[in-house]
Amino acid sequence: MDVTALKAMQAPLKEAYRDDASRALITLRAKGSIDDESIACKVETGRALAVAGLHPATGGSGLELCSGDMLLEALVACAGVTLKAVATALEFRLGAATVEAEGDLDFRGTLGVAKDAPVGFRAVRLNFGLDTDEPQERIDTLLKLTERYCVVFQTINQKPELTVSARGLSANLPLEGEMPPKAAEGGRLA
Repeated sequence: MDVTALKAMQAPLKEAYRDDASRALITLRAKGSIDDESIACKVETGRALAVAGLHPATGGSGLELCSGDMLLEALVACAGVTLKAVATALEFRLGAATVEAEGDLDFRGTLGVAKDAPVGFRAVRLNFGLDTDEPQERIDTLLKLTERYCVVFQTINQKPELTVSARGLSANLPLEGEMPPKAAEGGRLA
């Protein structure tokens, strides 16, 4: 895709969002369910079911996905797409490019072994390998704009407002989009 095609694709969206900012506010969702037999969570990705489990450093088998790895993978995916879009918009001469993310964890925190050990990543590093003959000034601009517009990077960097809630599920109350248990069995609801 070249800059003309990118601008043509995004122009109507940008105009609509300028005219009515509420159209730009979209809620993304992720959904999963815990596994009945193992310590795992089945996450619906829209393309396949991803099964996340414990990292081997916390007793996991290593057969399931690690949610920490998935976070880094989401960062790589978002940064890579953003880099490509920014490079296209800047008409930046870019051949091949690689994106790598790595993060440092102290598993004493998540296992509750040491109260002073943090739970989560202590540091995350995002690295790009760029096949380009562009001057360093243009490379710096590309990285600055990629960092600025990468949703996952900015979410990690800015720490959004987080809320946690739970609700009890009664045998007679279905989850959103599901049939009540008795109706699913062909029975009648009381």
